[in-house]
Amino acid sequence: MSDTRPSMRLTLAAPRGFCAGVDRAIQIVERALAKFGPPVYVRHEIVHNRHVVERLERLGAVFVDELEDCPDDRPVVFSAHGVPKSVPAEARHRNLLYVDATCPLVSKVHVEAQRHFADGKEIVLIGHAGHPEVIGTLGQLPEGSIALIETVEDAAAYTPADPSRLAFVTQTTLSVDDTAAIVGELQRRFPLIAAPHKEDICYATTNRQAAVKVMAGDCDAVLVIGSPTSSNSRRLVEVALRAGARHAALIDDASAVNWGKLSGMKAVGITAGASAPEELVEELIAAFKDRFDVSVEELRVTDEDVVFKLPRILADDAA
Repeated sequence: MSDTRPSMRLTLAAPRGFCAGVDRAIQIVERALAKFGPPVYVRHEIVHNRHVVERLERLGAVFVDELEDCPDDRPVVFSAHGVPKSVPAEARHRNLLYVDATCPLVSKVHVEAQRHFADGKEIVLIGHAGHPEVIGTLGQLPEGSIALIETVEDAAAYTPADPSRLAFVTQTTLSVDDTAAIVGELQRRFPLIAAPHKEDICYATTNRQAAVKVMAGDCDAVLVIGSPTSSNSRRLVEVALRAGARHAALIDDASAVNWGKLSGMKAVGITAGASAPEELVEELIAAFKDRFDVSVEELRVTDEDVVFKLPRILADDAA
């Protein structure tokens, strides 16, 4: 019997899914559970993905909002987004055993901000208010040391005390194009502003956006797998729409697909944010195969081979 289902071409963006910082953070929680036994406490979601968090909870991780929610006699892990300096200080004061899972690329931004502060510069942070990474970066220095800029309009309105003593850093998970526009406005107004030696937006964010840009022009719709709290995943939806996709949506998993929106479409692009596991991509493909006569192709813009070392306290057990 011939297949009467409509045909559907699925294009998988590559790279997609886990980045090195997320992979490292998840390994840190898993290794801490193996070394110390459950429960291991984690301050904030280790990464912004519900499926990852729920799996780690089943293994014995306990996610809490603040350090005060952690008992004194159990290990605590700090999330990949980074924490204000006050958090490890409090942990040391309480003699807590803690492991910092901050992504090394976020730590690089912290070091840059501290260097600029030591040099007597005013610091601008380009980022989204309230995001854990931004809270962590602002918390590296005394309150008021860093000005937060979210938009080109903010950049146009910003007034430093001394334009010749100015520097900027950025959140690692921003839209490459939006950030370029903000940086352009700052550099237009303040030609002497110091920029990062190497761009702060991380390689994984940049690569995933680049793949979606290429893919969107050749697809009717783009589905981005990721949680609503994931900044880099939300940016991928914006990038897809700007790059020409008729429809783009952020979905937690296959159960969240609005199939009615895809009616009549022949080509759908699929990608996953940097904290979304590959098994969710596989489940989404399976859901398409239940409804369509599917062909699958991969669109690869680059290869990623970045690996970050584990903290020494856990790396000793890796062998």
